[in-house]
This record gives sequence, structure tokens and C-alpha cells, in this order.
Amino acid sequence: MDPIITEICANVKDGDVNAVKTNVQAAIDLGIPVSEILNEGMIAAMADVGHLFEEGECFVPEMLIAARAMQAGLAILKPHLKNAEVVSAGKVAVGTVKGDLHDIGKNLVAMMLEGAGFEIIDLGTDVPPEKFVQAVREGGAQIIAMSALLTTTMPSIKNTIDALAAAGLRGQVKVMIGGAPVTQTYANQIGADGFAPDASRAVATAKELVSIHNG
Repeated sequence: MDPIITEICANVKDGDVNAVKTNVQAAIDLGIPVSEILNEGMIAAMADVGHLFEEGECFVPEMLIAARAMQAGLAILKPHLKNAEVVSAGKVAVGTVKGDLHDIGKNLVAMMLEGAGFEIIDLGTDVPPEKFVQAVREGGAQIIAMSALLTTTMPSIKNTIDALAAAGLRGQVKVMIGGAPVTQTYANQIGADGFAPDASRAVATAKELVSIHNG
């Protein structure tokens, strides 16, 4: 592996935004393939961070810092990704459900998914069911990732699944859910396809759901 790729990987894990920007640009200037910078430099770094999180060796603030550094590098890479033959891992519409204004967890999930090579449609917070429906119908989302941080907004998750069914789109999209009060049991009850207790697990769940979707 090129030493600068190793450096980018370390910079992302350290959350060093300026170093990531400098080294990603340097790697592009050196003619290193964009797919290599993305996959071996940034996606590999975020996978390591996710693993450390699952092992209890790093926490949400460190994940956020690393994810922001990764996004800084991605911003420089994006114009080049369109020209390179970099295959998207899938398209995910992410949002916090109607009535819920919490965004830290949602943002972290979006950043971790983007760091794993997914295309993200970030719908923001307080997202009504019809906006999720639109993301599938017009945006081509293969997965909808919904979060609810309050027990009072959890019914909005089911309302969205019902809205997808009413629009005739339920068979075209996989639904994954998460958030503090959300459980696997609740996901089973309302017919969600996947549940993730944290941002790291959200990446693994999305990968599983995309393989089912494409299978």
C-alpha cells in the first residue's frame, strides 16, 4: 500500500481534518486511483473506527470526529468519483421521523454509511412519511434508515412503513430503524427489515439489506 494511503487512514482515525484534506489532494496529484484512496484510505479507516466502537475502545465523540475528517476527504474526492469507475454500495435515505428533532445519531449514521461507500439522501429531522416515500419513488433509495429518539415519535416509524405500502413501494425498499427507545422486538412487530442499536451496526445492517435487495 502506498505510504500516503496509510497516512490518510491514520489521519481519518485521528480525526485530523486538515491532514486528511492535504493528503487526499496529494494522493490525487500523485495519480493514485480514486477507488484506492476511497476504499483503502477512508472506508478502511471508518471500518476500524466502527470495530473499536463495538469493542468499547472508542465512543460516539471519537466516531463523530473521525467521520467528519472522512467527510472532509470525501468532499475533495467526490468530483473525481464521478469520473472513476467507483461503484456505490447502495443508496440510503436517512432521516429522523416526524415529530422528532434529534439529529446527532442520525448524522452519525449518515456519516458512517457514507464512509462505507453508500450514497446518502439526508432528509433531516421531523421527516413526514410522504418525504420518505418520495425518496424511494423519485430518489431511488434502496434503503430507508429511520431513527426515533422518543417513545412518543416511534409510531411515526410504523406510519412511514404503512405509507410505503399504501404507495405500492414496500416491496422495492428495505427499511432499517434505530434510536434509543427502539428495539429488535419493535422492529419485528412493525415489519421493519432491519434494526441497528448504533451507527457502527447500522453499516453492517445496511450491507446485509442491500445484498438481499440486489439478490
